[in-house]
Amino acid sequence: MKKYFFLFIAIFPAAILLAQAGTQAKKIVADRIAAVVGDRIIMYSDIRNTIADYVRQGVEVPDNAECLILDQAILSKVLMQQAEKDSLPVTDDEVDAELDLRVRDFVRMYGSEKAVEELAGKSIYQIKEDAKESVKEKKLAEAMQKKIVENIKITPTEVKFFFDRIPKDSLPFYESELEVGQIVVYPQASRDLEKYVIDELNHYKQLIESKSSTFEQMAKLHSEDPASKDRGGQYEINRKDKSWDPSFMAAAFRLKDGEISPVVKTKFGYHIIQMVERNGDEAIIRHILRVAPITDEETNSSIAKLDSVRAKIIAGTLNFNQAALKYSEDDQSKFAGPFFTGRDGSTYVNIDELDKDIVAMLGKLKMGEISQPTPFTDQQRSKKGVRIVYLKSRSQPHRMNLKDDYNKIAQLALEEKKAKAMDKWLVTKMPTYYIMIADNYSADCLNMQKYISKKSF
Repeated sequence: MKKYFFLFIAIFPAAILLAQAGTQAKKIVADRIAAVVGDRIIMYSDIRNTIADYVRQGVEVPDNAECLILDQAILSKVLMQQAEKDSLPVTDDEVDAELDLRVRDFVRMYGSEKAVEELAGKSIYQIKEDAKESVKEKKLAEAMQKKIVENIKITPTEVKFFFDRIPKDSLPFYESELEVGQIVVYPQASRDLEKYVIDELNHYKQLIESKSSTFEQMAKLHSEDPASKDRGGQYEINRKDKSWDPSFMAAAFRLKDGEISPVVKTKFGYHIIQMVERNGDEAIIRHILRVAPITDEETNSSIAKLDSVRAKIIAGTLNFNQAALKYSEDDQSKFAGPFFTGRDGSTYVNIDELDKDIVAMLGKLKMGEISQPTPFTDQQRSKKGVRIVYLKSRSQPHRMNLKDDYNKIAQLALEEKKAKAMDKWLVTKMPTYYIMIADNYSADCLNMQKYISKKSF
C-alpha cells in the first residue's frame, strides 16, 4: 500500500543545521537543481540533507533513498501549489508555531540555544527566517492532502472485502493485547508541611540575595527536580511551550534578568525561580523545586476516597469513564481518557508498554475487575499518588481476524482507500504542472518514469 509521508518537507530544521555543520568540517561541491515543479525548484542539497537527517535519527536508509525522497518532494510541491490555487488557509501564526516547536526540539536535543546556533553557524532568528518558506510549503501540502481525503469513509462491506484479499499465510500474528485504565488521586500534604517547605524556599532566597550562596549552588544542594538539579536548576524555556505548568511560566516571565520570584505553587510542588536571561519569548531560568512530604495520614485519606469511587463503579452508579472524568487527577485522564494508549495510538497495549508496577497489579486481576486502591510514585512528576486499575479486556495471542481485530482492519482498509484517492487525484493533476527532472535521476530512478513525458535536463 502506498503512503504519502511527505519526507522532503520534513527536512527543517535538521537538514538545515546538518548542512551548515557539514560545511564547517569540509567544503561541499556547488549545488545543482534536481527537479523543477511549476515555479518551484528542488535542489540536490535538499535531498542529501534529508538523508543526513534520517541517518542522524538512526533511520535505516534504503539504497534508492534519493529516488524515493525526490518522488515525495515532487508530490509535495504539486500539493503545495494546488493548495495555493485553492486558497487553502495557512496562517503566519501556524507557521510560527511550527518553527517554534522545531527549534525547541533541537534545543532539547543539543542542550541550549547557543549549542544549536554554533552547530548551524547562525542565530535562532536566522534559522527560523531561512526555514519559514519551507515550513509554509509543508503546511500547505498537508492542508491539500487533508482536503483530498477528509470525506473518505469506509463501510463494513469494504472492510470485509479488504480482509478477504489478504493471503491467509500473510495474516499478521498478534500477541496478547490489553485494555487497561486507571484513576489517580494525588494526596495533599498537610498545611504545616506545606508551610515548612515554603519557609525553606524563602530561606534559600534570602541566602542567595544576601550573596551568602548562589542560586546554582542552592539548586544543586536542595532542588528535588532530578532533571535540572545537576546543572543548577537551569532550563531554557519558551513562553508558547504548552508543556510547562502555566503558573510556572507566568511567574517566570514576570521576572527581570537576575530577579528571583516569590514561592510559586504548581502541580509539581513549590518553586523559587530566577530569571537568568530573557530574549522576547525565549528565556534561560533556574529554579529550585521542593515537594511537601506526604504522610501516611494523607495517603490513607486518598485510599479511602478511591475505595469509595471503586464501590460506586462496582455498584453501577458510575461507569469507569465517568468516574475517571470526575475524580482522576491524572492529566491523561482529563485530555485523552483513562485508558493507556499503545504505540499505534489505540487503547490496546502490549504488556511491555506498561510499567512494572501496573503489570504486577494486573497479575492479580481477572478481566473486568478493578484493583484495590494502591499507593505508587509518579516518576514523571516525582510525586506520590494512589490509583485504582481496571482491566477491561485481554485478548489471546492470535492471527488477525475480523472478530478480534475489526477496528485495526478497518483502519488499514481506510488508509488504502485514501491512498487510492490520492493516486487518482495525482493522475488528474500531475499533467497540469510543468515538471522537469535532472537527467541522472530520470535515468537511474524507476519511480521517475511517470514523469518522463516531461522534459529532463
